[in-house]
Amino acid sequence: MSVAKGSIRAWAMAIRPRTLAAGAIPVAVGTAVVAREGEVRAGPALAALAGALLLQIGSNLANDYYDCVRGADTADRKGPLRVTQAGLIPPAAVRRGYRVAFGLAFLVGIYLVAVGGWPIVAIGLAGILCGWAYTGGPAPLGYVGLGDVLVFAFFGPAAVVGTAYVQTGEASQLAWRASVPIGLLATAILAVNNLRDLDTDRACGKRTLAVRLGRRFSRVYYVLLVLGAFAAAVPAVGARAAGAFVVALPLAVAPTWAVLSTVDGPALNRALAQTAVLLVGYGALLAALHVLHSSGCTWWFWSPWE
Repeated sequence: MSVAKGSIRAWAMAIRPRTLAAGAIPVAVGTAVVAREGEVRAGPALAALAGALLLQIGSNLANDYYDCVRGADTADRKGPLRVTQAGLIPPAAVRRGYRVAFGLAFLVGIYLVAVGGWPIVAIGLAGILCGWAYTGGPAPLGYVGLGDVLVFAFFGPAAVVGTAYVQTGEASQLAWRASVPIGLLATAILAVNNLRDLDTDRACGKRTLAVRLGRRFSRVYYVLLVLGAFAAAVPAVGARAAGAFVVALPLAVAPTWAVLSTVDGPALNRALAQTAVLLVGYGALLAALHVLHSSGCTWWFWSPWE
């Protein structure tokens, strides 16, 4: 299907709506932890969700813009079409778009600071700065191999623990434990992306972890991230309840096989989408288990951490 220049469809492609689940799931998990430990506050929870989605949109637009102007997105790209490189939206318009998204996230942050206090200032400003500096600025963080650390930090602890904190005023151990598997699976999404783009990234000087350490490492790294997420279910929900995550294991089979067996662009694109589905399925189950615990089914959740 053809896409008209500057159309709503073109902007939807730039925003990448399928990636927004990666921003929403950590907020859902953080809120479920609050439900388990106390009382959910709808206002801060919804504001945290809005802020997370706006940061994700801003980061997507900044990535689209800067990867084009820096030469990382070319006609040889194996991934989905990028609107700046394809000429569907003028670069200046995409630049304005990410500035608007980050600006709106800042406004949401003002409310979150009012209800959560000054620690939220550090999280919010760091989120905006890193969302831009991932591919923007004089020394893009994603171009020197720091993308994995940032994705884990912001989609894991910052998002999950931050969501719980603005509702309770506390960063509980349970929120920290629940954040680890979410951060690992979000990083696994980036790992597939960087594996797919390894050759084109190397050609333009984008030194991702995959470029620095090679294809074989990238494949093992992906497997370790996925296995780590399932292992982290034990401290996240308790030894008995962790067995429930066996139902999410089938979601990991197809993307893991693709990562281990192919360099084909379309196959790795599917693996990336399947890893996102794995994150959603795992995160939804994790949130559901915490909500179930809050309803009184505590016998099933025995853990040495409780």
